[in-house]
Amino acid sequence: MEDEVFDLAVIGGGINGAGIARDAAGRGAKVLLLEAGDLAQGTSSASTKLIHGGLRYLEHYEFALVRESLSEREALWAIAPHIIHPLRFVLPHVKGLRPRWLLRLGLFLYDHIGGRKHLPATRSIDLHRHPAGAPLKGEFGPAFEYSDGWVDDARLVVLNAMDAAEQGAEVRTRTPVTAARREGDFWAIETPAGQFRSRALVNAGGPKVLEVEGLIGEKPDFAMRLVRGSHIVVRKQFDHPYAYFFQLPDGRIFFAIPYERDFTLIGTTDADQQAGEPIAASEAEIAYLCEGASTYFQTPVTPADVVWTYSGVRPLVDDGSGRPEAATRGYRLDLSAAERGAPLLSVYGGKITTYRHLAEEAVNLLAPNLSALQGKPWTTAKPLPGGDFAIDGLDALKGDLAARYPFLDAGSVDRIARAYGTRADRWLAGAEGWQALGRSFGAGLTQAELDYLRQAEWAVSAEDVLWRRTKLGLRLSAEERAAVEAYLAS
Repeated sequence: MEDEVFDLAVIGGGINGAGIARDAAGRGAKVLLLEAGDLAQGTSSASTKLIHGGLRYLEHYEFALVRESLSEREALWAIAPHIIHPLRFVLPHVKGLRPRWLLRLGLFLYDHIGGRKHLPATRSIDLHRHPAGAPLKGEFGPAFEYSDGWVDDARLVVLNAMDAAEQGAEVRTRTPVTAARREGDFWAIETPAGQFRSRALVNAGGPKVLEVEGLIGEKPDFAMRLVRGSHIVVRKQFDHPYAYFFQLPDGRIFFAIPYERDFTLIGTTDADQQAGEPIAASEAEIAYLCEGASTYFQTPVTPADVVWTYSGVRPLVDDGSGRPEAATRGYRLDLSAAERGAPLLSVYGGKITTYRHLAEEAVNLLAPNLSALQGKPWTTAKPLPGGDFAIDGLDALKGDLAARYPFLDAGSVDRIARAYGTRADRWLAGAEGWQALGRSFGAGLTQAELDYLRQAEWAVSAEDVLWRRTKLGLRLSAEERAAVEAYLAS
C-alpha cells in the first residue's frame, strides 16, 4: 500500500468526506478515504435526522441555502428511499410570537422556491379537528401542515462509503492522519498504518477541520464557529405519524419527531462549543428541551422521562452572527492555489441535506487539477446501496420481505427494510427461521446481521452497531449490549 499512489485522499469519514469519495470514485479517480474513528462517529450521526430546506433560515434571509436544500430533498429521497422518507410537519400558530401571515408567507416560499414535485404542499389546519392536535394543549388551534423529509443520518454516511468502495475507493476507518506534507506533485500522508501518497488531498474533518489544517501546516483566512446541538429521546408522546415544528418565546424553534416506532425525538439546542468542553447535552439543555415540549404537550416532559441524549458539534463558518442559532448553515470550499503544488481542498461548514451537492461541487473544483477525474456529475442518477426501488415502493418492499421471511415480526420487517432496502437478502440469505440467522442478541439482532455489518459496513464495536448502523441500543439491556461487544471483539 505504501508504494500505491492515489489520485485523491479524503480525510474525514463524515457525510461530506464520504460523499466526496463516492463522487470522485464514480468519475474514475483512485480514491482513499481516511477516518480516525468510525464512519459518522461525530456530527454526521448527531443531526436532527432531517432532510429539509431549513424553514427558519428564511428568517435570516438565507434564500440561496434554502433553495439549494429544498432542491436536494427529493433528489436524495430518489436515491435512498429506504433510509429517507417524507414527513408531514405541524407548525402551530402561537399568539404573541410570529404572526400567522408571516408563517404563511414563509411556507409559501418554502413550497415554491425549491422545485417541489412529489411532496404535498402546505395546508392550513385546525388542531381541534386534526389528529396532531390530540396530544397538545387545547389553547392551540390554527396551524399549518407542510412537508420535509426524515433520514437515518449515520446510515446515509455508511451507504455513501459503501458505494465509494464499490466504485473502487479504499476506505480505511480507525486510521487517523498524524501528518501530511507536500512532496513535489504529491501529498505524503502519515498514519499509524503507514504512509500514503496522493495527487490531491481533501480536508473534510468537520468540527476538526482546523485541527487537520494544523497537521497540514495551512490555515484558512477566516474563522470557524463550533455550535453544539443536543437532542433528547423520550418514550412515545403521540400515536400519529406527524412531526411538530414548535416555536418558543426566545425566538428559537425545536422539533418533536416520531422516532424508532416507540420513541419521540426532541431537539435541537444551539450553544457555542468551547475548546475542551465535553460534547454532551448539559443539564440546562435537557431542561430547556423538556420545558419547551411541556409548553405544548398536555402530558409534561421531564428530565426523568429522557431515555437517551446525543449531541453533535456543527462546524460553521463564522459570519459574525451574535446568537449561535443565527450562524449560517452554508458551506465554503477552499482550493489552494496551483503554484503551491499538489492541490488541497478544505471543506468548511455545510449541513447533511446539501452534502451531495457539496460533494459534486468539490469534485468539479478538483477536476482541472486531476486528469483522472473524467465524466460528468452522476450522483443523482445512481441509487445508494439498497435504494434501487421507487420512492413510493417501501411498503411493497416490506410486503415482499414479510412474505419471504414469515418468521420476522412486523417491527423487524420495518427496521430491516428501512435500513438495508433491497440488500436485506445479503444477510437474511433465504433463512427459514430465526435459528438460521445464528445467535440472537435481543430485539431482533442476530449473528448473521452482526457478521454482515462487520464484513460489509466496517462495524467494529457495539457502539458502531447499536448507535450508528442501527439504533437498537435503545432496546437492548446492558447485558445484551455487553454480549454484542464481546462477540465483535472475538
